[in-house]
Amino acid sequence: MEFRPCIDIHNGRVKQIVGGSLKDKNNEAKDNFVSEKGADYYASLYRKDNLKGGHIILLNPVGSEYYEATKSQALLALKAYPSGMQIGGGVNDRNAAEFLDAGASHVIVTSFVFSNGRINYENLKKLESEVGKEHIVLDVSCRMKDGKYYVVTERWQKFTEEIVTGELLDELSGYADEFLVHAVDVEGKVNGIERALVKELGRWGKIPLTYAGGIKDLNDIEEIRKLGDGKMNFTIGSSLDIFGGKMSYEEVLGAVKKH
Repeated sequence: MEFRPCIDIHNGRVKQIVGGSLKDKNNEAKDNFVSEKGADYYASLYRKDNLKGGHIILLNPVGSEYYEATKSQALLALKAYPSGMQIGGGVNDRNAAEFLDAGASHVIVTSFVFSNGRINYENLKKLESEVGKEHIVLDVSCRMKDGKYYVVTERWQKFTEEIVTGELLDELSGYADEFLVHAVDVEGKVNGIERALVKELGRWGKIPLTYAGGIKDLNDIEEIRKLGDGKMNFTIGSSLDIFGGKMSYEEVLGAVKKH
């Protein structure tokens, strides 16, 4: 189990938001925290603490008036920690190599692969051909509907027809080096993890997988460790003191080192 740190960028600023509140219209989101520091500050911190495999997420779509400012912050972070972080947000076969050349270890992809509600294998194969499986993280972030967890796209605003199961992960694992899963319904709410989803993901464990969403204290981390048999990684955003929360970043590092 590894702690995978994050840098979420929206409207050109490092932020923590309530995941389900993000709207492309008017570049809206409910902010939990807006940093006075740049993305490179956080990347340098993670580099100092030798935390690899964290993710940088661009939360503005291409075409937004804020996209270039958001992308500029992301590039600063990649420069501060070359080969140390992954990047996602609007990634496709045409721009993936640019982010890898800028210092990303992997690109994180959702909407390009889950287009029109289903897995687009043509796009997936294009991406694999362009950058190689070893540089791809598939983001199967999801929301609950009718008692099941459906993959959501377009910055978590649009439901697909794909349900997060072990079978889906099996199907996609041939094209990816890792998975990233945001539990969008609890993302940014600091009310605890999506336990049923963690249990489902924890049973799988065939390639590296990082869970994100709702972690509020060290007990949640321990539960992820138990349900994932120590194999599932995790990320924390709004709860951390470096993002205005109550949970000590240093204590999280210490908790992971114990195991």
